[in-house]
Amino acid sequence: MPKLLNQYQDLLLEAGCDEAGRGCYAGPVFAAAVILPKDFYHPMLNDSKQLTEKQREELVPIIKEAAIAWAVAKQTAKEIDASNILKAAIKCMHLSLDQLKPKAKFIAVDGNRFYAYKKIPHQTIIKGDGLYANIAAASILAKTARDSWMQKLHKKYPQYGWDKNKGYGTAAHRAAIAQHGLCFEHRKSFKILPAQLSLL
Repeated sequence: MPKLLNQYQDLLLEAGCDEAGRGCYAGPVFAAAVILPKDFYHPMLNDSKQLTEKQREELVPIIKEAAIAWAVAKQTAKEIDASNILKAAIKCMHLSLDQLKPKAKFIAVDGNRFYAYKKIPHQTIIKGDGLYANIAAASILAKTARDSWMQKLHKKYPQYGWDKNKGYGTAAHRAAIAQHGLCFEHRKSFKILPAQLSLL
């Protein structure tokens, strides 16, 4: 596995930003912002999707302890439905950036969409979580926070199997929706139900 670059640029204090759960049918979208020391290195650190659940959980305390600053934020299914998933995911990133102390002077964002944050320069980077350590760290904090949240929601709504599918549109999740309908935690704006079911 090639070593990740620490950050996108070297002149300004940089936060890496990423989100988790954007494509899910249910539950909140989470985002994280992480400022790492310039000399931070851990051989296991990578895009959260390339890691096992155990590896992600191992890295969380390492990232939090080493980081100059880190923060996690969320937007609920209701908040997602009130705007849209793109706006909610970016708002989530802004909310995580709000919490950082010290504040970032530059923002490196995974993906290709972002709204300017407080006139702070930013750069969007497609697949940035596989290139830069600070974005990879943010992807891990966002993913593990969201997975933990979905485990709690599973206890309230066990019929959907969120302990396993985490709210993604798996075949089992879609079958459970067909059987039980949508619950409060489903994103109604996603038009999850097929037309014939929504008429019942």
